[in-house]
Amino acid sequence: MSERTSYDPGVPSWVELSGTPDVEASAGFYGGVFGWEVPELPSSAELGGYRRAKQGGKDVAGVSPVMQEGQPCVWATYISVADAAATLAKAGEAGAQTIAEVMDVMGLGKMAVFSDPEGAVIGIWEPGSFAGAELVNEPGAFAWNELNTRDPEGAKSFYGNVFGWEFVEHEIARDAGGGTYVELTVGGNSTGGIIDMSGRVPEEVPPHWLVYFAVDDADQAVEKIKAGGGNVAMGPIDIPAGRFAVAIDPHGAAFAVIKSPEEG
Repeated sequence: MSERTSYDPGVPSWVELSGTPDVEASAGFYGGVFGWEVPELPSSAELGGYRRAKQGGKDVAGVSPVMQEGQPCVWATYISVADAAATLAKAGEAGAQTIAEVMDVMGLGKMAVFSDPEGAVIGIWEPGSFAGAELVNEPGAFAWNELNTRDPEGAKSFYGNVFGWEFVEHEIARDAGGGTYVELTVGGNSTGGIIDMSGRVPEEVPPHWLVYFAVDDADQAVEKIKAGGGNVAMGPIDIPAGRFAVAIDPHGAAFAVIKSPEEG
């Protein structure tokens, strides 16, 4: 289902470009890549300049300026939860470090941010009047959320405890690097993945969540990324899930684009 009005607890519901030093420049870059419109909201001033990117009139992602000194520009994933305070407490008991305490966002919902025991940052969202992205799994909308970690077993234990995720393991073809890919599921439905980043990326790259956006053509998307001032870190390459590439936007935020085979 591509259009969404609700999310089950444990399912990624929102993605956000967090900490861009230039909202207008970021809006221009992603508008060029995905065709987004990133208008100011009536509440943007009250929300510190926060905006919501739209694809075909549907909310697909957040765009947030720098909110505190030294904040990096990154793509953040938020998981829908029934109770943000209870989830944050459970995460803390499992070894998480709180980055942002639970806060009410003008009745839209409640959010919090924490890092897992290995340091990967994840957000949680308890919906109020705003459930999350109105469009997913369509060109210009997020289609996958993937934890890159050097401790997959530890990650499975932590996230299984916090979000109730279950896991399905898949062997990665040798020509794609080999190893095991872990699919995350909620109620039997796929919600994301975990991959062991050991030996795949430089050691200085910390564990992180990577947001994948669906596109009509991965190769064309890469050309648009380059034309807009971004860089391509990997790809495009073909994998069973489609043709994808990992990119870095002009302000240093990493993201991926993917053209799924079922999209024709």
